[in-house]
Amino acid sequence: MEKQRLVRELVAIVGSKWVISNPEDLLVFEYDGSVSRGLPDVVALPSTVDEVSKIMRLAHQEGIPVVPRGSGTGLSGGSVPESGGIVLAFTRMNHILEIDPVNRLAVVEPGVVNIDLTSATSKYSLHYVPDPSSQRACTIGGNVAENAGGPHCLAYGVTTNHVLGTEVVLANGDVVWLGGKTCKPGYDLTGIIVGSEGTLGVVTKIIVRLMPDPESIETLLAIFKEMDKAASAVSAIIARGIIPAALEMMDRLTIQAVEPAIHAGYPAEAGAVLLIEVEGLKEEVAEQANDIEGICSAEGAMEVRRAKNALEKERLWAGRKNAIGAIGRLSPNYYLLDGVVPRTKLVEVMRKMADTGQRFGFQICNVFHAGDGNIHPNILFNTQVHGETQRVLQAGAEILKACVDAGGTITGEHGVGLEKREYMPWIFSDEDLEAMVRLRVAFTHGAPLNPGKIFPPRKARNE
Repeated sequence: MEKQRLVRELVAIVGSKWVISNPEDLLVFEYDGSVSRGLPDVVALPSTVDEVSKIMRLAHQEGIPVVPRGSGTGLSGGSVPESGGIVLAFTRMNHILEIDPVNRLAVVEPGVVNIDLTSATSKYSLHYVPDPSSQRACTIGGNVAENAGGPHCLAYGVTTNHVLGTEVVLANGDVVWLGGKTCKPGYDLTGIIVGSEGTLGVVTKIIVRLMPDPESIETLLAIFKEMDKAASAVSAIIARGIIPAALEMMDRLTIQAVEPAIHAGYPAEAGAVLLIEVEGLKEEVAEQANDIEGICSAEGAMEVRRAKNALEKERLWAGRKNAIGAIGRLSPNYYLLDGVVPRTKLVEVMRKMADTGQRFGFQICNVFHAGDGNIHPNILFNTQVHGETQRVLQAGAEILKACVDAGGTITGEHGVGLEKREYMPWIFSDEDLEAMVRLRVAFTHGAPLNPGKIFPPRKARNE
């Protein structure tokens, strides 16, 4: 379809104010938090499921690619329109439609910002568990697309464990409900939608589970001279049968970036710190905190501190939540990875990672969910230096391959998107990938819904 006609059709659906087509305005929508780029032909901002349905029906009839987009904070190119087409931005669909404190659930639109949901439910002493570091900006819809996690998902699970149902607009414009407020028999189609990266349908409503606020919380900071000892302490804590609500690690280079910016209280001489949080009944929390302190000391911690009040706790977490942004103080660009390794292989993989950085000539900051082995190396580089972007991608691939070789995988919460699609054969056979492609075709009938994501291009072409 000719672009001017497409714009007119979209204006008829959502209004002229909510269609973006000028080239200079479209630049805002060509990227997310990854290194990938792709310019859309047009952006539409619907406000109702009916408008989404009409847009999807139009795109389906004309064979136009559709790419759903939340806040654009994704880290794998999931919302980058590699093939152009329509970007469907959910900025206007940002309403919390229902909070049911008795049944501990909420119904939200996809554009609701993550932290706004917890803020709205706090008066009922409830909260939404998945808390990505970008929770002040990322949306629930984006979290559903990528199956996002966060520091407090160690004990409670990631997004898929907290989504009960979704309203989905299929590629042909049909609107269906998958799951619901109560358990339903049959295939877990809600579980299939969560983490599908917008390739099966467009989510327009989400029913989420809410959790009661804990009676007691203890936040600890364990300070280590060496990264290896901090990693060993992680394994020792889990081996003791203790599953903290959060168990995060930051290395020396990350601390050097964070502390001048946030003043979180991380000591500059530390080789690594563990930020640990336990929650639950008061007596249980006190016992676990004591056990963790003892384990860390036995594993070589120089010091273990406990937050004395809410302000100290907030400051410690501010350092962790703002760590990625603070790394920008060290380098004009960084490439953020998202691998997973068995906890017992953390030391081995971290050493291989350091070797990779040294051979490629890159510094690497590490800040990650150590409790579940979800590592987030940040490779520092400069896009203005000729060839560095390509080299940083090569270094990143080597690190992710080390994760796979150690028995891990290529993503824990950021999704596959564009950046890791070529690595899927490392962990899936041709038969596995073929089954997934068939599932995609069953939902979309081959329509270009967020095309180019998840599957290697040659496999996607076989659709």
